Amino acid sequence: MPGQPLQTTAFILTRQLSGSDKFEQLNVFSVEHGVLPCLRRVATGQAKIISTPLDLFDEAELWLESSNQGRTWFIKEHRFIERHPGVGRSYEALRTASTFAALLARNPVSEESREAVITLLHSCLGALASGGRPDIVWLKTLYCFLRDEGYPVKQQWWPRLSGSDRDAAAQLLNQPLAAQNAEPDLVAHITRQLEDWLRAETEIRL
Repeated sequence: MPGQPLQTTAFILTRQLSGSDKFEQLNVFSVEHGVLPCLRRVATGQAKIISTPLDLFDEAELWLESSNQGRTWFIKEHRFIERHPGVGRSYEALRTASTFAALLARNPVSEESREAVITLLHSCLGALASGGRPDIVWLKTLYCFLRDEGYPVKQQWWPRLSGSDRDAAAQLLNQPLAAQNAEPDLVAHITRQLEDWLRAETEIRL
């Protein structure tokens, strides 16, 4: 009996080997379907030479098939749309991108905000790949994600900040990355307050 087919454009959020060394497990994110758990056959021998594997943060068109009503999808074919090799040149940039990708993989995203999440992925990965400061990129990304998901971050978190912290947060969130020169300790201080509010007031798992 043929499997259920699906064609979609998606970002690769996570990759890991499955229980079998013949397959790897991937979580991908698409506008139409949110997070999809996928399996992809690991190429070996000559096939490995001629087949470029999907990598973290790739955006690709995927041809999928499921034999279990969509609980898992097998990647039959893919076509690259965009890669972000610059992210891997910095450990901190890679860690920031991986943190955001893992957040998306483990938390359901409302259907109406998936388009905003795709835009945010483009913005986050592009900034990191071009050398933007990972600590500030993470603060901006997390704030925008919370706002776009409908959490009252501006109405509840913002008023809790002290006057000086509010001024610093406004600079960090509103100024372009190229114009930023805040001390890392200050960025970490503001980010920690946002993450603490997230843990206390939302159901999002960091």
